[in-house]
Amino acid sequence: MLKLYYETEAIRVSYDEELQLGVGEWKGFVSSKDMQAIALRSLEFVNQYGITRWLADRRKMKAIRQQAQQWTVEEFIPRLLESPLRRMATIMSEDIFNQMAIEQILKRSGGLGDIALRDFDSLPKAMEWLKRPIEADNYI
Repeated sequence: MLKLYYETEAIRVSYDEELQLGVGEWKGFVSSKDMQAIALRSLEFVNQYGITRWLADRRKMKAIRQQAQQWTVEEFIPRLLESPLRRMATIMSEDIFNQMAIEQILKRSGGLGDIALRDFDSLPKAMEWLKRPIEADNYI
C-alpha cells in the first residue's frame, strides 16, 4: 500500500516500504530550479528509506529546459548511481519534447550503470516488472 511522502504543485512522491518502492507522479511543467529541488529531495528520500525500486510516472511531465538537463547529467546522475536504487520503470510522457530530453540526458550521461531502466506505456505493466525480484535482472 502506498504512503504519501510529499506532494507539491509539480510532483507527488509516495512509497511502499515492503517493496522498497518509490513512486514519483509528475503533474506538468516544472522550472529548472524546482526540478533540481525535487530531484535532490527524492534522492534524499531514496537514500534515507533504502528505496531499491522507482516508478517515474512522467505522463504529464513537459519539456525539460537545457539548464536542467545539464545539471541532471553533471550533478544528479552521478549521485543517483551511488544510491540503493537498482530498478527504475518510467511511464513515458505524452510530450514529445520531454521524451527527447530524457533520451538526450541518458545518452549524454552514458546511462544508469547498474540501475535497470525500462520504459512502459501503462502503470500495471510497470508495476508488474518492478515487483519482480531484482536478482532476475542479471538473467535478462
